[in-house]
Amino acid sequence: MKHDACDDEEAYRLVLEPPDIETYMRLRREAGMNPRSTAGAERGLPGSLFAVQVVHEGAQGSETVGMGRVVGDGGCFYQVVDIAVQPAHQGRGLGKRIMGEIRAYILREAPDNAFVSLLADGEAHRLYAQFGFEPTAPHAIGMAWYPDRAGHRSAEG
Repeated sequence: MKHDACDDEEAYRLVLEPPDIETYMRLRREAGMNPRSTAGAERGLPGSLFAVQVVHEGAQGSETVGMGRVVGDGGCFYQVVDIAVQPAHQGRGLGKRIMGEIRAYILREAPDNAFVSLLADGEAHRLYAQFGFEPTAPHAIGMAWYPDRAGHRSAEG
């Protein structure tokens, strides 16, 4: 676990480990992201290849206000996921700090020719472009399958 003061704001520090399940669910909700199930978070968070949290040190104690993770097979494919910052803490460069740590991890750990991807919601593509991400269209189009929405899951689960 690494602790760092953010350059611009001493009230923030970085923690290089996944958040606990409650924090993960809370940050996704507060950042307006689609919900994930507790069961999914219990399975998924320990499988993170890399994770970073932004912790705010305030008068009322410490609170995790941002996060980001890298998932994948650790060799050929890496996906940047769960980039979230609480709205009250946005605009302070915290997303850039999260992405900077993720970029450093990828550059340090990913073998040559690894594929690093992410899905950008809304205007987040502007942040990701600063770290070298670019749209894949027209030669590749991102696609997703949502089994629950499509009615493909049976009642037995």
